[in-house]
Amino acid sequence: MIVRETPNLLRLFLEIRGSVIRRIYPRVLIVMFMSAIVVWAHTRHPTLVPLVDGAPFYLIGLTLSIFLGFRNNACYDRWWEGRRLWGHLLAHSRDLARQTVILLQSGDQAIRERERLIRLNIVLVEDLVRHLRYGDRLGDNVETLLSNEERARLLKASNSPNYILQLMGGCLAGLSAKGYVTDIEFSILDRTISGMNEVIAGCERLRNTPVPFGYTLLLHRTAYLFCFLLPFGLANMLGPITPLAAGIIAYTFFGLDALGDELEMPFGTMPNDLPIAAIAKSIEITLREALGEDDLPEMPKPVESILL
Repeated sequence: MIVRETPNLLRLFLEIRGSVIRRIYPRVLIVMFMSAIVVWAHTRHPTLVPLVDGAPFYLIGLTLSIFLGFRNNACYDRWWEGRRLWGHLLAHSRDLARQTVILLQSGDQAIRERERLIRLNIVLVEDLVRHLRYGDRLGDNVETLLSNEERARLLKASNSPNYILQLMGGCLAGLSAKGYVTDIEFSILDRTISGMNEVIAGCERLRNTPVPFGYTLLLHRTAYLFCFLLPFGLANMLGPITPLAAGIIAYTFFGLDALGDELEMPFGTMPNDLPIAAIAKSIEITLREALGEDDLPEMPKPVESILL
């Protein structure tokens, strides 16, 4: 996610970092080059390169703008839902740390069980980032806070966050069996862990269910055809400045299309994706503070104004 102050007017036009221009500039340049060829060819050989009335392009452009707006709204809703889910995960993690404070009055064994439960929560949020981003490297907390047997089972699990939730459930069941928590307290803690499971299921739903491909394909094709044919409708009116006008219009349509692609999968590593690794680290810091630790990791900082 791009984290920076709003630039001034000059830098707003010149800023490259975080902009989709890096992804679309070849297509924009192709449109401008084609526009220049159309204008030159029509000037030299007007009978061989005829131009058409621009009115149909206005209607097509308006329709395409509406469809692109609908798709971008749908993609932004997915991005915002992903941010809400991770906000809920932060809240559930804080709740778990607060609700288990009662164990501090139940002896050393109960305190160790509480520490184990909270550290499993740290492992959960870290491994969820790996799970959503299809990573293959285990995080540092997974390596240090789980036993060798647990790490081996984690790697074999078809759904690693769910395996960690089962470990947390087993820890909670042990607390109940040893009489450290009452039935009501067990129910409250179990509801908190169930809330984490709902967050994970929601994130997996977003990751595994993209915007229907046929809808995306239709917009991609229409945007390309419109931009490549646009010079034939503008050259009559704009003449030599047709390449500039076509380039600006192509930048708008291709840019909206590319931005929708980024927002559609909010848990990736593109500049406009959600900073779930940073959120996971903030949850870890919160939970370690709840355990009374002083040597806390630093909050992630943006690299070139981008926070992942």
